[in-house]
Amino acid sequence: MMLTRSAEQEQFAASLHDMLAAADVPAAARQWAGGDQAGGLAVWRKLAGAGVTALAVPERWGGLGASPLDVVIACEELGHHALPGPVAESVAVVPWLITALADDVPGERVADRWLPGLAAGDLIATVALPPALPYAADADAANLVLLGAGDVIWLAEPGSRHLSVDPARSLFEVSGHEVLARGPGASAAVTQALQAGALASAAQLLGAGRAMLAAGVRHAGQRIQFGRPVGAFQAVKHHLADVATGLEFARPLLDAAARALAAGDPSAARDVSAAKVACTDAARRAARAALQVHGAIGYTEEHDLHLWLMKVRALAGTWGSQAEHRAQVMAAIAADGGPSWS
Repeated sequence: MMLTRSAEQEQFAASLHDMLAAADVPAAARQWAGGDQAGGLAVWRKLAGAGVTALAVPERWGGLGASPLDVVIACEELGHHALPGPVAESVAVVPWLITALADDVPGERVADRWLPGLAAGDLIATVALPPALPYAADADAANLVLLGAGDVIWLAEPGSRHLSVDPARSLFEVSGHEVLARGPGASAAVTQALQAGALASAAQLLGAGRAMLAAGVRHAGQRIQFGRPVGAFQAVKHHLADVATGLEFARPLLDAAARALAAGDPSAARDVSAAKVACTDAARRAARAALQVHGAIGYTEEHDLHLWLMKVRALAGTWGSQAEHRAQVMAAIAADGGPSWS
């Protein structure tokens, strides 16, 4: 098994980074938080042109049929640039959820109905999967809203809106009005969707952590204390080095989980949970360090750091809490008989 990303994948990440940097996503995120989604939707259209919205859609429905690792690489860059909107839901979860239904004739009709639009970027999608995911993120920006619970998947409509800790993210209650799938196949698809969402949000967290580390390093070289840049002090250097180490150690877990999911490995659920824990911890550590380096200015909404701080706070608790994912990992270890120290 290849344990590193290929040259083509690294090039894809770099080109996506350059495109998003040129698009001024922070400005679009601020507008989105203020109720103006035009700038954010323009960025989504650019992503569609770059093939991002087609990654998780099979070629049969106009997509690229890319691997979960390719989707993870895209979501990491989208998190790196704090893209507003239902990133995990639209780029990963809903395409995989609908594709998982396509093994029978009714599910195939659902795929024919929605997957081409998702691949082309004509649709933005979101989903609620209660009780684990009780609300649909950014349903007001979505053309397709799904609700999956137990063994039923519905086409849904948004209801009451709830504010998130992230100003550029809204949460909506949804109600189903058309059954799209029912039975064991739907139940299995919901389970897969929850794993896909945890994986994609872990990738966003890793990307956000990278962005905050870079911001902290830049500011450490500019902020002067006692006549010197604060980055010259060993305590600050070590703090930022710890952040970099945490992010570097989280990425292999993220990539391994994507490969396990692609292979249908029985360990996929454990690996996804381990990745979500590691990426969340690393992003939180990056947030603390960046905030400490920036000082009081980092708390202000006017500073761009605020966009990533709030994004991390929101994503850390969605698609499963740290406690839930740690319990998943421990249960898997116990089921395997525990670690061997001999």
